[in-house]
Amino acid sequence: MSASTARPGSGAARSAALNGRPPFRADHIGSLLRPASLRQAHRLRASGAINAQQFAQAQDAAIEELIALQEGCGLPVVTDGEARRGSYWSRFVERVQGFRVGPAAFRFRDENGAEAEFTAPFIAARLRRVRPIALDEFEFLQAHTSVMPKITLPSAPTMQFYGGRQAIDEDVYVDREVMFAELGQVYREELQALYDAGLRYAQIDDVPLAMLCDPIIRDRVATEGDDPEYLVDLYIRAINECLRGLPDDLIVGLHLCRGNFKGRFLSVGGYDPVAEKLFSEVAVNHFLLEYDSDRAGDFEALRHLPADKGAVLGLISSKRAELESIGALRRRVEQAAKIVDLGRLALSPQCGFASTVAGNPVSEDNQRTKLIRVVEAAAAIWGSEA
Repeated sequence: MSASTARPGSGAARSAALNGRPPFRADHIGSLLRPASLRQAHRLRASGAINAQQFAQAQDAAIEELIALQEGCGLPVVTDGEARRGSYWSRFVERVQGFRVGPAAFRFRDENGAEAEFTAPFIAARLRRVRPIALDEFEFLQAHTSVMPKITLPSAPTMQFYGGRQAIDEDVYVDREVMFAELGQVYREELQALYDAGLRYAQIDDVPLAMLCDPIIRDRVATEGDDPEYLVDLYIRAINECLRGLPDDLIVGLHLCRGNFKGRFLSVGGYDPVAEKLFSEVAVNHFLLEYDSDRAGDFEALRHLPADKGAVLGLISSKRAELESIGALRRRVEQAAKIVDLGRLALSPQCGFASTVAGNPVSEDNQRTKLIRVVEAAAAIWGSEA
């Protein structure tokens, strides 16, 4: 796997086209609560009451509803809400040759300490892109929106870290570097196909690097025989391998997530343990960062953000119903602006509203008001630039 940390279009070349700022002052992470009609369609499909074509029609209708929601909130960027996915990574695993699904080595937890198990990708054969992964998602989205469409993809580290060292069949890949090199080819082929179809804004969703900020998880990784710093370096190289050689005008953001399942999370801690390497070496335009709670740490890690990259501050919670005030959001952005120029900052929810079909413990009304609040707060903070 190439050790290069840059690619054509990364760093200064791409940020110049954006005047040194993220694509939008008001952004969002991607996944949205599935409409009731789609949740019902999932139940009917599972019972055999509807066929695949009828289920696809229900997905199409739900996505049109979600697009209308986002446009109605005034957002300048829309996704399909990840409504064709069972979880944020499931479609990738289903459509790429070589994966299976097994039990994750970690558990989600909530503020009260209650835990929940989940499943994870495992690698059982050589990884190959044998069919498009998100191309049909993008083509439908592009055909039904008048604003910029964004496609999200789970990160390469997501495909290995959750399952621990057992996530890779050693009869298939003895060397993780080789595995990530072949996985990088899968991403490049998919992203190039998306670009050729018209995509100009992609988002990579990563949890492992944020988990490696948690001292408890770092200790566990070390106990199991891995070096946390080696994994940070490996995962940065893996992400860059996925983006190597892609067109200059494909805008890529990296979302750093602490886990999102029914309002639960996987890790705690600020970005400081990985920030210097992460911000300076990952070849993306901007970072979408979670800052909605005390467990997320402060803004000090932003001092490592290079001058040619931006940060989208995830200050609005997608896990709690309470609506953040514009005044409180403005004060927090002003705090961040003491470290990073205001012109390189933007605003979003801290994560999606439904990383799985089950969704977070918020209502559709909560979701709507929070998306509107992103737009309102961006206008109040950045004025005509929002």
